[in-house]
Amino acid sequence: MAKIVAVVSMKPDAVGGGAPIFLAENADKLEETAFLLEKILDASAHDLKNGTIILVNHR
Repeated sequence: MAKIVAVVSMKPDAVGGGAPIFLAENADKLEETAFLLEKILDASAHDLKNGTIILVNHR
């Protein structure tokens, strides 16, 4: 079963839950942070197209 391991967002009031949340001030930082975490966590980044990217472990 897949598990969300992190959330990266430009909208702090639009995200919540049990996964760590990383805030980004612009779209460039959003992608940079998400793709760095993708490598560190060995996870897959999924862009929700609303200013939020989730990192999912599919194992």
